[in-house]
Amino acid sequence: MAYNLKVEAKKPERFTGGHRMCAGCGAPVVVRTILRALKPEDHAVIGAATGCLEVSTFLYPYTAWKDSFIHSAFENAAATIAGAEAAYVALKRKGKLPEGDTKFIAFGGDGGTYDIGLQALSGAMERGHNMVYVCYDNGAYMNTGIQRSSATPRYADTTTSPVGSVIPGKKQPRKDLTMIMANHHLPYVAQTAPFGNFKDLHEKAQKALYTDGPCFLNVLAPCPRGWRYDTPKLMEICKLAVETCFWPLYEVIDGKYVINYKPKKKLPVEEYLKPQGRFRHLFKKGNEHLIAEIQEEVDRRWNELLVLAGEA
Repeated sequence: MAYNLKVEAKKPERFTGGHRMCAGCGAPVVVRTILRALKPEDHAVIGAATGCLEVSTFLYPYTAWKDSFIHSAFENAAATIAGAEAAYVALKRKGKLPEGDTKFIAFGGDGGTYDIGLQALSGAMERGHNMVYVCYDNGAYMNTGIQRSSATPRYADTTTSPVGSVIPGKKQPRKDLTMIMANHHLPYVAQTAPFGNFKDLHEKAQKALYTDGPCFLNVLAPCPRGWRYDTPKLMEICKLAVETCFWPLYEVIDGKYVINYKPKKKLPVEEYLKPQGRFRHLFKKGNEHLIAEIQEEVDRRWNELLVLAGEA
């Protein structure tokens, strides 16, 4: 069946309103869309690393999650869900569980995925657990005070990479975790974002959930506090990330790279940087070369992706 936003929006919510996530945050939008990709009859076991998503949606005795939910430590969401999946397989084999399908999903921010949780994530993926790991990438450790992570873009202003007269923000380029996971030779890896009518995000979530074996989704999830944009501009920020190719939409299916969206007219990266307060210093006189460096990096990564997809 072709994707239809009106039809999908009518599905019963698995992630309810009333949580304490910030207005304009990308994470709850990402979570709701991914969980809508589940078949109504399927049960899910969901784990979340400590972070904004967990602390704002599961304040005992209240929860925004309608499926089974496990709060893990910052670093081991992947290991926790992998363990739950292994137990489920063993119990099914012994005939101790009823018929039906249960999906195993882990959510973690970039701090708990790119950095602290990378070892657990890599191990779970290598062992071949039938699970989906979703990174909601907001580009810093937002829950603990907006500290830089390895997902933080170059020259972003954070509390641990502050802009000064000598160092203009984070000096290092962003780690490319999607490519790292693709090189784990998984059956399905994808990079996506809340973009347009959510078709790309929904379809990739559905593929990941219903592909046997370990799957990984890296999803852009802007943060209004850390990125410093007006809260209604969430979707605009996501669109600019895609249209500038700062955040390309692509998937890797059994090792084959597929680009899902190519802008008709690729915008300069400054269009993505401009609405964000964390990059405000780049637009001061004398900092033009810093924007040029970011543009060079974006172009290089985009061209590398075109080569991998056979579209260069």
